Amino acid sequence: MTSGTRLLLIGPPGAGKGTQALELSRAFGIPAISTGDIFRHNVKNETPLGLQAKAFMDAGDNVPDSLTNDLITDRLADPDCGGGFLLDGYPRTPDQVRHLDDFLATHDTALDVVVQLVADPDVVVERLRLRAIDQGRSDDDESVVRHRLQVYQEQTAPLIDIFTSRGLVAPIDGIGDITEVTHRIMAALTARRITPS
Repeated sequence: MTSGTRLLLIGPPGAGKGTQALELSRAFGIPAISTGDIFRHNVKNETPLGLQAKAFMDAGDNVPDSLTNDLITDRLADPDCGGGFLLDGYPRTPDQVRHLDDFLATHDTALDVVVQLVADPDVVVERLRLRAIDQGRSDDDESVVRHRLQVYQEQTAPLIDIFTSRGLVAPIDGIGDITEVTHRIMAALTARRITPS
């Protein structure tokens, strides 16, 4: 793992992480690594991991750390991550942060910035209700979404304190037109001297 930009997107379900991950991946020329996409791919293809993950996902719970850590570190070891990467949906717990820290330390690197997308819970629920209709996703049912938001507040939101203490967090208003939100992120990154090469 060499030079390049190493970004982490964090925020509640429905805050637009997946959409912004694609925009930033294109801008910086780095792979966007989404645990959700990887899990959904495995569920769709009924792999052993997918079958294990599906029960947790359908209930709105996080997939256990051990499964998630192995999946992510395998992916980060791929050659295309040598020039940087963007993580979307990982880490989600303090144990996952420690696992990621250890992995990056063994490769003499670290995260450059944590982009925190901020979104009102009611706006998020409506966004995901519409996505469920559009994409037919079982994990976007309103009761599941509200549970996922609760899980986020309990388990993932505390990570923001960890990353804030390291001076890595750039909070961004995640509500608005896609291009507008992307501009907000790029402006925050530029202010930190993080720009596409």
